[in-house]
Formats: sequence, structure tokens, C-alpha cells
Amino acid sequence: MRFENRVAVVTGAASGIGRSLVRQLVAEGAAVVAVDMSEEALKTVVAELQANGGKATACVANVSVEADVERMINAATSAYGRLDILCNNAGIMDMMMPTADVPLDLWNRVIAVNLTGPFLACRLAIPVMLAHGGGRIVNTASEAGLRGGAAGTAYTVSKHGVIGLTRSVAFHYADQGIRCNAVCPGGVDTAIGIGGATPHMGALTKVMALVENAGGKKTAKPEEIASVIAFLASDEASNVNGAIIPVDGGWSAS
Repeated sequence: MRFENRVAVVTGAASGIGRSLVRQLVAEGAAVVAVDMSEEALKTVVAELQANGGKATACVANVSVEADVERMINAATSAYGRLDILCNNAGIMDMMMPTADVPLDLWNRVIAVNLTGPFLACRLAIPVMLAHGGGRIVNTASEAGLRGGAAGTAYTVSKHGVIGLTRSVAFHYADQGIRCNAVCPGGVDTAIGIGGATPHMGALTKVMALVENAGGKKTAKPEEIASVIAFLASDEASNVNGAIIPVDGGWSAS
């Protein structure tokens, strides 16, 4: 029961890594505000948790909209009185588009969800955490945040930004009791996929060749990523701050 008496907000909670994470946090004692744009899928996840005796609240929100982010943070304090853990997990892909082919609306959407969303959540959650003595923030970055050849331009830039955000928060708030770390998944068996029906095949071919040459890399189960996030959010990681942790089957070692 590592998270007994802890309150967590998890975005992207209706599927994939987020769904696995809320299940683990609740199973280990946390009260969780599960956040997603997919209302029906979110309700199913929360109903399952509640049916098993877990403390969970659903919050339908778009993380790129400041008013929605404020509402999800308020959902934690109004339902449970505090906020100890923030997991910025929501994200979208970019159809593997290289720079010259990226439509501006795709760029804006990817940056808004993948980078502005975590920034807004951190900005609003930090004062709440400070009021209760500190907290833990874990951001889901990506293998694409570690290299230039794991996704399209918009996604790559957004995840490099998430890593910068993580390190900045870790630096500025360490002495006030807030830890901030990031995980960088490689290939994961989730619904995020390529992020569209018509990926840029030239760029996708290059990326797949890179993956094949990495050697030993495997597609992870969402639970494998969630367990690392849960560790970083726990007291067991009390001296881990500003860490950028690949969870990629060795891809980043190539």
C-alpha cells in the first residue's frame, strides 16, 4: 500500500499506460482522479475501480485547455482535500510527418496536448502541492524525446520539451519538497499508434529501420511503463529528481 492516503491525478487514463497506472495506484491505496477526453471509456475504467472498492473519480477534460486543467486539479482537492501526485500521461502522435510536410494545425495540436498540457497541469498543481508540503510529478515523455529519429517533427519536439519541463520543475522546486521525473517509453502496445490513418510512409520506413537496428527492443505492455511511473511517484524514489528514465527495452542504448 505505497500510496495509502495519497491523492493522484492521472491524465490519459482511459486507455493504455494511463489505464494501467490508475489501476496500480488505486490497488496500492491511492485516491485517483482519472482524466481523459473519452468519456465512455473513462467511465468504464472508473466504474471498474469503484466496483472493486477503489477510490476513483472521473474527470472528462482536454489537457490543452486551461479551464479544463483547472477543473481537473480542483476535482482532486474537492473530492479528496489535497493533491500529492500528478502524472502527465496524455499524448497524441503526429503521423510521422517530417518538418516540411507538417501542417500548422497538426503542429499546434500536438504541441498543445503533449507539451502545453503538462505545463498547464504543473503550473496549477504545484501551488496545491506546496500547500501540503510537497508532491511528486511524473511526466510521460518518449524515446522521441531522446533522439531525432523516433517520430515525426511535432511529436519529437513536444517530447524534447517535456524533458526540458521536467528538469526545470525538478530544479526550481526540489528545495520545496516537489520531485519531478520523466519516463521515456519506446514502443508500447497502446492505442496511440501512429496517430492517423495516413502516416508519412517515407519517415515511417526510416524509423522502422532504426528500430530494427536497435537490437533486442520489444514492444512493451502498458503495465511495464506504469510500474516505473508508480515507482517514481512512490517514497521508494525519494532521492530521484530530475531523472529522465528510458523504458524502451534497450533502444536508447543503441
